[in-house]
Amino acid sequence: MKVRFWGVRGSIPTPLSYQQIQSRIAAVVQRIEAHHLESQESRERFLHDLPPYIMGTAGGNTTCLEVRLSDDTMIIIDAGSGIRELGAFLKKRGEHIRVYHVFFTHFHWDHLQGLPFFAPQVYDPRCEIHFYSPFPNLREILGNQMREPYFPVSMESMKAVLFFHHLKGNTMDLGQSSVSWRKMKHPGSSYSYKIQEGGSSFIFSSDTELVEEDFKVNPENSSFYSDVDTLIMDSQYTLDEAIEKYDWGHSSYSLAVDFAVAWKIRRLYLFHHEPQYDDKKIYSIEQSARWYLDHQKNSSLEIHSAVEGMEFEI
Repeated sequence: MKVRFWGVRGSIPTPLSYQQIQSRIAAVVQRIEAHHLESQESRERFLHDLPPYIMGTAGGNTTCLEVRLSDDTMIIIDAGSGIRELGAFLKKRGEHIRVYHVFFTHFHWDHLQGLPFFAPQVYDPRCEIHFYSPFPNLREILGNQMREPYFPVSMESMKAVLFFHHLKGNTMDLGQSSVSWRKMKHPGSSYSYKIQEGGSSFIFSSDTELVEEDFKVNPENSSFYSDVDTLIMDSQYTLDEAIEKYDWGHSSYSLAVDFAVAWKIRRLYLFHHEPQYDDKKIYSIEQSARWYLDHQKNSSLEIHSAVEGMEFEI
């Protein structure tokens, strides 16, 4: 099972600004010394050693996650602006996938705004797209954002074969995998998804404000959170911000670390980055999360900051 990030920002797309790009160029120029330019090898080493917040970017697209099962089944979680990048990537590679399974955590705009731009897939009559949500009225919800005066292209313009599935209960089979879901604390509610294939599993928990109940060891929690390889968790805030913005529906990075340690999860990806944060701030949060982990006892947890284009295998 392979997982790839196509959108990692929360709330609203956040492109790099002109000033941010200028600042990065200036930072590179200030670091260059004569010996860095002596050879191709020294130049490459110089670039490699630059801090990630100068050399790269976490990305500015809103939530979208690609999951490829071992039989190449394509699962997508959320259709924020990142899904446009996914569609363009598949087209450029000449990869003609005919069936897509799209799961929604909830329907705040940053999680569905990219759907009309998932092209050419949603406009290709040869494609079959299955939409899933524990919320009812899925077709109506998705169609409402594609109406005048909000958007000039209606859902009826999507020529792909569309299926709308209202998820009931708490688990379903999909190919050789199982998909489970669980309601989390967020304004209007949001759902986490757990995907299991073979002996591997991961949880995607965007837009989640962790509460005491999530840490309790009981049959319901244990069946969802135990024996999980990887957790992708809403870590939008610092602790001070989480206190200030209590009940806004998002978690701090420190609480995400506590949660991953409590449930003995092996790998944590900090996700749903605050749109006001630049890459340096996101990088510093990743470092702070690792320093915070150092004070936890007997934890082998790996911590990473989610970055657009990053791919990992479970």
